[in-house]
Amino acid sequence: MHVFLTGGTLDKHYNELNGELTFTETHMQAMLQQARMTVSYQVTQLMLKDSLEMTDTDRQCLAQACLDCDDHLMIVAHGTDTMVESAAAIAQQLQLQVEMKKVVVLFGAMLPFELSSSDALFNLGTAVAAVQLAQPGVYITMNGQVFPFDQVQKNRAQGRFENTRSV
Repeated sequence: MHVFLTGGTLDKHYNELNGELTFTETHMQAMLQQARMTVSYQVTQLMLKDSLEMTDTDRQCLAQACLDCDDHLMIVAHGTDTMVESAAAIAQQLQLQVEMKKVVVLFGAMLPFELSSSDALFNLGTAVAAVQLAQPGVYITMNGQVFPFDQVQKNRAQGRFENTRSV
């Protein structure tokens, strides 16, 4: 399994002095250790950005990394605000192949991993399970659910992801 890092809230650091959330380094290794991960994995940090700052070029970089990856199981740590857009870019790039055999699962967090009430570790665990069980395709996992990339939206008012088929 390959883990791609793009940033997002889960990797942000809370500065107690000024209340700002910033990027200092990824928390992924700590998350994987705390989860007691036994699945073989490799981690590649592509960027550490808030997803609202991601550009189309950043999305193409991510999509190309997924396309070029030799592993057919991939999870992507991503900010929640534009996760759906990035998932669509990955799906479009992978569907250019005659036969897509890869499984890509994007996940994120509403609160940074380093905060005790964060959902980051739970969402990581769900993503790891989902990537091993899902059929080839691109998915988003948040709030204990797995959604096809084109059937999900973020409900900003309620702070959760929802299936667009039931909304």
